[in-house]
Amino acid sequence: MAQPGDRRGLAFAAIVVVIAAVGLYLTMWPDADDPAAQPTPTGPAAAATSAAPAAPDKPLATASDAPFDIYSYLPLSKEQLAAAGELAERFTAAYGTFRYDEEPAAYANRVKVYTTPDLATKLTRTITSPMTVESNRADELVSVGTAKMKEIRQIDKSSIVFVVTGTQQITAKSGNKQQVDDYAVTVTPFGSDWRVFELLPADEGQDGDPQE
Repeated sequence: MAQPGDRRGLAFAAIVVVIAAVGLYLTMWPDADDPAAQPTPTGPAAAATSAAPAAPDKPLATASDAPFDIYSYLPLSKEQLAAAGELAERFTAAYGTFRYDEEPAAYANRVKVYTTPDLATKLTRTITSPMTVESNRADELVSVGTAKMKEIRQIDKSSIVFVVTGTQQITAKSGNKQQVDDYAVTVTPFGSDWRVFELLPADEGQDGDPQE
């Protein structure tokens, strides 16, 4: 029969053996942070990982040498588009040209020859407004306008929206200045010709389809 001291010695020896076994196990287990200890993938996954995608020799969106006629994809011909754009420029220049000592009706008539009847009515009302006329006369204001096409914002078979930059050289009692504004000018077919359907500041946006 084992004495109590012998039992304590056997238990201690057993604990030492367990600790030694655990230590040996941990030293043999690979370190997760060591790349060399990681398993090496095999099969299709390994091929996909090791094969980097080849860079294209040139950008994918590169034009070829084949002729490309953009007008064949538009609802208008080159001549029609040019005529509409010139009308938008002439209208914008006329809109920015006036003087205090002319009859307001004469100014309105110069502008409305470029427009549809509805827009002519709106512009005539603004141009001949007593408040506007008296302000220009009191300041002896003279404005000379020029215009230059900036971009085509929208184009379809019933209208074109141009962005036109209008420049006014203004002389007045209050001081001389140059005023530059961008306008969204909507041009629409009018019989066999073109007319300006709408005029808005360019930053207000414009859908431009007068038939909707």
